[in-house]
Amino acid sequence: MRKTNFFIILFGATIACLIILFLFMVFTYPSSSYPDWMSEMWNHMGGGMMGESSDSYLGYFGVLFAILIVVVVISVSGIIYFIVYPELKTTQTKNQIRPYESSKKPNAMETIRRTLNKDEQKIIEVLEMHKGKYLQKYLGKEAGLSRLKTHRILARFVERGIVTLESKGNTNEVTLKEWLT
Repeated sequence: MRKTNFFIILFGATIACLIILFLFMVFTYPSSSYPDWMSEMWNHMGGGMMGESSDSYLGYFGVLFAILIVVVVISVSGIIYFIVYPELKTTQTKNQIRPYESSKKPNAMETIRRTLNKDEQKIIEVLEMHKGKYLQKYLGKEAGLSRLKTHRILARFVERGIVTLESKGNTNEVTLKEWLT
């Protein structure tokens, strides 16, 4: 909400409260239902048999005074807010790019590559050079990795569902999954 709108609403509410307060005072002021001579007699007697006055203005105006103070405090706080705090400007931009939206969607291989370390990326590159199928013993040599490191990386790939291993003699044939090719 703009600051000026807030101030106008607060100002209007304050004026409305003051008008209602004035009308309340005018129309609900306790008046005596007795004729004038009887009212004077009751007042001279101290309000009746108990000795209290029937016109208790203090309680009546005390409540109205408290309401008036609340309205004034709200008004002053609104004026202070209007003066002290700067107005926040809202701007609209055209052709704003939303997050995760681009002209092309990244393919699965690009997404997987972002999560791999250097050694794992070497293995994937060698597999891509050989169209997704290659023997494990040659894969490690071309990637420049030891047999143990190659085996551990391929075991992680199998666990993640990136490659499949098929036994071929004394070695394994490594194949990229279809969703990556």
